[in-house]
Amino acid sequence: MGRTQVKSLPVGAADATALASRNGHEALLRRQAAREPAARTYARALPIVPVRARGLTIEGADGRRYLDCLSGAGTLALGHNHPVVLEAIRKVLDSGAPLNALDLATPAKDAFLTELYRSLPPGLAGRARVRFCGPAGSEAVETAYALVRAATGRSGLLAFTGSGRGTTGRALGGTSADTPDTRVARLPYPQDYRCPFGVGGERGADLAARWTESLLDDPGPGVPLPAGVIVEPVLNEGGVIPAPHSWLRRMRQLTADRSIPLIVDEIHTGVGRTGAFWAVEHSGVTPDVMVLSKAIGGSLPLAVVVYRDDLDIGDPGAPVGTFPGNQLAMAAGTATLAHVRENALAERAATLGKHMLGQLQNLASELECVGDVRGRGLMIGVELVDPEAEGDSGFSDGPGAAEGGVAASVMPRGGRHPLPTAPELAAAVQQECLRRGLIVGLGGRHAGVVQLLPPLTLTDEQAAAVLDRLADAVRTAARCRVGGPAAAP
Repeated sequence: MGRTQVKSLPVGAADATALASRNGHEALLRRQAAREPAARTYARALPIVPVRARGLTIEGADGRRYLDCLSGAGTLALGHNHPVVLEAIRKVLDSGAPLNALDLATPAKDAFLTELYRSLPPGLAGRARVRFCGPAGSEAVETAYALVRAATGRSGLLAFTGSGRGTTGRALGGTSADTPDTRVARLPYPQDYRCPFGVGGERGADLAARWTESLLDDPGPGVPLPAGVIVEPVLNEGGVIPAPHSWLRRMRQLTADRSIPLIVDEIHTGVGRTGAFWAVEHSGVTPDVMVLSKAIGGSLPLAVVVYRDDLDIGDPGAPVGTFPGNQLAMAAGTATLAHVRENALAERAATLGKHMLGQLQNLASELECVGDVRGRGLMIGVELVDPEAEGDSGFSDGPGAAEGGVAASVMPRGGRHPLPTAPELAAAVQQECLRRGLIVGLGGRHAGVVQLLPPLTLTDEQAAAVLDRLADAVRTAARCRVGGPAAAP
């Protein structure tokens, strides 16, 4: 057989095509800047125009390809356009089913609920109810708050510093931002690197639990018994900080002893992200309420609240909103939940995440500007610091140092307090990553933590490429910071 002839454009024509692509890319970005508000977040830091995507890879309008470790802010458990998700969506479209069915019973909803119940923690699955709400996680938080208020007859909410609750009124009240008239008490979230009590480890976790217990039981300057306590098993926006298992178990015991519903926010951590199907399972805790969004819709907007059936005492005639019946999202979510379960992707995330954390910890031992590496499963944070500054107190939002100072087991290099976060360096690392075709997020204290949320379908080869590009970006940004030459991407 003769060899297949492959036609190619002349060099001049190829250059012209590339130039046209770049011009179109830049024109679109200019129109976006002129038409959309300055409040754009990802678009300001990541000036790309995605036109095609598959798995980990995004192709921009300028022809460049990127490894996407944002995953739609965690919505893409299986990456972009996974075949099982696309097939599920096509089936609904081809069936002629309504795309919005409000809260009516449908085959797509029934299949979604069946798969969701199959994945729930055993202690909750046997007596769970599921409430559909608006499609955003913030609306799910509001729904959970309304649910526990109705069930307990109390108001107020306990939340923790560094948590992220979305952008609506009541949801904002559960964040660490200062929002007036929310009746939310914010308590220290335990961590090692910047322990709010300056000790870290089990001692820090114990002090954080005691602080909560004291606040609940103090009839004077404490807080009234709240309608609920809401906690993230891993802080995402707070800088990828896993909750100590002992502390989360204490929160479960403290709330159970006082008949306070424990609400676990699994918006970022659910569907295998942390190496268990639900992050709360790492600690062996069964919550009263779970708030779910992002990955459960298989990349499409969907949010639900799962709760114990004895809390279901709300007004049966209360409105449910306009968009609780997104049939495409339910079908995509069913396919995603089933694929994660059937292919043991949570277990895969645990194994691969442990390897990636180990590699990044080697980078921390090499570079002074890498203050801390932490995470759980494929939810990883790298905190960047200023090695030329004096160590700060190590406190984030807590009440002050505990007697005895910083524990040696968690003390940073050289026996100093944690160095100040370096948000400018983190932003530079993000840009250096983008130059190398890697998309990463920023979060944490002053946005000084580089965040990785790759899809659970990440291969070993892709993980190696992500780590190589990130490490090179950190080294380059660190050299530029001290006036050294930049490496070519």
